[in-house]
Amino acid sequence: MKLPLFLFALAVASPPGAGPALAKTAVPFHSLTPASVDSNLDPNALRRHYEQAAADKAAGEKFYKLLANYNQGNALVLGYKGAAEAIRARDASMFNKMDYIKDAARTFEQAVAADPRNAEVRFLRFSVESNLPGFLGLSKHLDEDKEVVLQALLKHPGSGLEPGVFQMIRHFMVSRNHVSEAEAGRLNKLAQ
Repeated sequence: MKLPLFLFALAVASPPGAGPALAKTAVPFHSLTPASVDSNLDPNALRRHYEQAAADKAAGEKFYKLLANYNQGNALVLGYKGAAEAIRARDASMFNKMDYIKDAARTFEQAVAADPRNAEVRFLRFSVESNLPGFLGLSKHLDEDKEVVLQALLKHPGSGLEPGVFQMIRHFMVSRNHVSEAEAGRLNKLAQ
């Protein structure tokens, strides 16, 4: 099966065993509604919902609706909101794709402005931008995001990234050849 253009990191990059670990801490997706969002913005829940949304169109729509009205300043939640908007672009009609991807770009700008050193937020934006066609001109943060992400990965476990997040990001960066062979070797040693 060919993956859709906007199918992002977690659909293809989750390391073995990451799903069950995240599932233990996540709130069941079907129990989340826009009204219950504020009490359910646990990072592990957001990660799990993103994973589901990246793999399933119906889950993508629910994830988008869950975060569509979020208007506070938490960088990580804004990062996942941007990812939800990008996933919606993947599933939208040709006429609406650009609107959603531009919304995602604006939301990612807010997320990065709120916490410029947050490697998970930078990874979310990197994973989206690295999958966009170059002719759109919306992949202008790849180098700076890669630098923040790579520096955090290389500092692990002192980076502040949770082990499962580290593994997921490391796997994506290495398996997609977004790092050099030497960097991949260093990252693979840290994963052991």
